[in-house]
Amino acid sequence: MAHLVLTFVGDDRAGLVQTLADTVAAHGGNWERSEMAELAGAFAGIALVSVADDRVDQLRTALDGLGGLLRVTTHTSAAPHPAATRHVTVTVLGNDRPGIVRDVTGTLAARGLSIDSLTSRTLDAPMAGGTLFEATVAVRVPGDLDTTTITSDLERLAGEIQVDLTVTDS
Repeated sequence: MAHLVLTFVGDDRAGLVQTLADTVAAHGGNWERSEMAELAGAFAGIALVSVADDRVDQLRTALDGLGGLLRVTTHTSAAPHPAATRHVTVTVLGNDRPGIVRDVTGTLAARGLSIDSLTSRTLDAPMAGGTLFEATVAVRVPGDLDTTTITSDLERLAGEIQVDLTVTDS
């Protein structure tokens, strides 16, 4: 059984997910996991599907045929990462400015940490009259890494870039 990671994007309209799901199912694929969102009129997502080894090429060809509706890229899934003994969730809230994501992810990458998910948004700050940036980052932590080091690095960064930042060890 092959595992494929599909990334896709298209102009937002009704039926996009249904068309993609129909294509996967028509080739004996199983939709296992996904994340999708509409952003600024575009619909984008990522999905993990499994399919019999002898049907991978047929599924890829069919997905390529959705080009007028969705641009789909398929990636053969690599071996899964070893299970981490824990995860850390980082939440960031502060005045919006360029570079917040770069700075937070740079701090995590410097410790060799892998991001499982990152969601972010901007929102109006009616009382302050500006725009706030909010992000939640789920990070996989190897068993031999002390989370107090990560927390110290991130707290130092929060002071430098003037955001509220919390780290939750789960």
